[in-house]
Amino acid sequence: MRALVVIILLATLVLPSGQAQASPPSDTSIADLHTQATQGVAEAQTNLGLLYDYGRGVPRDYTKAREWFEKAAAQGDAEAQYNLGVLYDFEKGVPQDFSTARHWYEQAATQGHAGAQNNLGGLYEFGHGVKQDSVRAFMWYNVAASLSTNDPQKDIAAENRDEIAGDMTSAQISEAKRLTSQCQTRQFKDCQ
Repeated sequence: MRALVVIILLATLVLPSGQAQASPPSDTSIADLHTQATQGVAEAQTNLGLLYDYGRGVPRDYTKAREWFEKAAAQGDAEAQYNLGVLYDFEKGVPQDFSTARHWYEQAATQGHAGAQNNLGGLYEFGHGVKQDSVRAFMWYNVAASLSTNDPQKDIAAENRDEIAGDMTSAQISEAKRLTSQCQTRQFKDCQ
């Protein structure tokens, strides 16, 4: 049951903040966005990918979403990297591939992306593409929960962390907290 709840929560979190309530973009703004994306503007590429991913103002097309996310991710855009991870994690237009999802989540997580950090916690908690490891899961949830942003995903990460803690020993929790501190000190680099 817990796995289903976490999966449902994670699935609802793939929208960036405010994306679900945004009104559909106008044809003009989509054309402008496409022009900027074609010119190599990473943020525009990510935003265009999101439009295709969710079918907002354009027909839903996971292939086009992936292509735009890949272009922005190659420029280091954390939101695009995170969304590529989501595509592979949740089998959105690509075969499910937890290892590829992990790769993209790690790229975004090193830039402080709370959603990517939270989703890495989920991969470790359930052993998707990695060896199941509650200490690493707690660490990633804790890292995401401790960010000083207004990202709603940090609250979900805190809930996930607190839930998994109920199944851990005090020694495991202490180790996870040590790893959290180490990860934060390293500015999210080499947090494995």
